Amino acid sequence: QVQLVESGGGSVQSGGSLRLSCEPRGYTYSSLCMAWFRQVPGKQREEVAGWDSNGRASYADTVKGRFTISRDDVKNMLYLEMNSLRPEDTAVYYCAAGVSSHHCPPTTRTQNHWGQGTQVTVSS
Repeated sequence: QVQLVESGGGSVQSGGSLRLSCEPRGYTYSSLCMAWFRQVPGKQREEVAGWDSNGRASYADTVKGRFTISRDDVKNMLYLEMNSLRPEDTAVYYCAAGVSSHHCPPTTRTQNHWGQGTQVTVSS
């Protein structure tokens, strides 16, 4: 059974930083098949950062230059470094992993495992 365990959310002031972590327990595919999403109540879940088919990091336009996705294949961890946070970054952040190689990289249209979500709140 796959379990994605997220940590690192919290409350910060505008301009602050947070680092999210995701531990994929029981997941046998590459961390290149994982990504970060976020969701605001009443809005659709959106992809924040992930990897393209060539293994290069890809980002939503709204976070480019501020967020950095990384992975540690030794520790089997996925990270999201978030800098220069803005109030509009406030959301529940989710780690996602495609259920198989056919669902890689994960998008809102693929079949994914999801973490429980971690709240990020940025105050002005």
